[in-house]
Amino acid sequence: MGHMDRAVLDGVELEYEIRGAGEPVVLVHHGAGADWFKPLLEEPALAGRYCLLHYHRAGYAGSSRLVAPLTFAQEATGFRALMRHLGFERAHLVGHSASGCIALQIALDVSDSVQSLALLEAALMAVPSPPEVPRALELYRAGDKTTAVDTFFRGTCGPNYRAVVEKAIPGAFEQAMADADTFFHHELPALRQWSFGPDEARHVRQPVLAVVGEKSDSRFHQRQKLLLEWLPNVEPFVLPGAGHLLHLQNPGGMADGLATRLRQSPSPCSGVRSQDSRFTDLSSTLRSRCDHGTAARFVR
Repeated sequence: MGHMDRAVLDGVELEYEIRGAGEPVVLVHHGAGADWFKPLLEEPALAGRYCLLHYHRAGYAGSSRLVAPLTFAQEATGFRALMRHLGFERAHLVGHSASGCIALQIALDVSDSVQSLALLEAALMAVPSPPEVPRALELYRAGDKTTAVDTFFRGTCGPNYRAVVEKAIPGAFEQAMADADTFFHHELPALRQWSFGPDEARHVRQPVLAVVGEKSDSRFHQRQKLLLEWLPNVEPFVLPGAGHLLHLQNPGGMADGLATRLRQSPSPCSGVRSQDSRFTDLSSTLRSRCDHGTAARFVR
């Protein structure tokens, strides 16, 4: 991933990287892919117009070790702390798979920090996961991390996942292995305990883009259908030529789809501020980046 800056938040260090200039867009990674948003960081449709914030959550990559337990509510708290540290008031939020669910919890818990949501095949538990997922958990608990990670990816991303992943993000499998303890011991159980249905969805008032891959299996299409039924302000998007790997298979199409919807969302750029004198220079830099954003209405 190259050099990343570090933020110290209540004793927890989080790695982060900022690319581009414009309205803030925060990319929240899922547990099996700490750097899976890397292809989007290189896409001109996003990096050429938006201020992209990519960070590693606690327990992943080079950020601090996780202090158990992991809950999605804690992830929302950590997100808000990072936003305040950087001087962002509001941002567009992008989450993939399990982190799509984390994004929804953030929208519920710290709604004033979220301008819009892009949910890339959010892993709603109302639709059961493929059988490989519980099997992967069993393998991990039996001590076979390598087979556990491989089984998980095969079940969620297809049998040919590794060639796609390694081409898009060299070393991604090894990183997933390094993060396996946090993912299998903490994040997957937290996801399985997380509750989200129509009652929770009606409180998500931000504009939402519900993404599914054209070639994704029926589970992901069912999950998108539920989001379209439950959320009060939601638009569908089908990414051509992609399965659950989505932006790893078609980064240009995903970037264009996101950029189109972001242009139709109100600009949060007036929300950049400095929390104290230590961050004045940082906030001034971020403000200058955000000054280039334009406001528009999200069109349903």
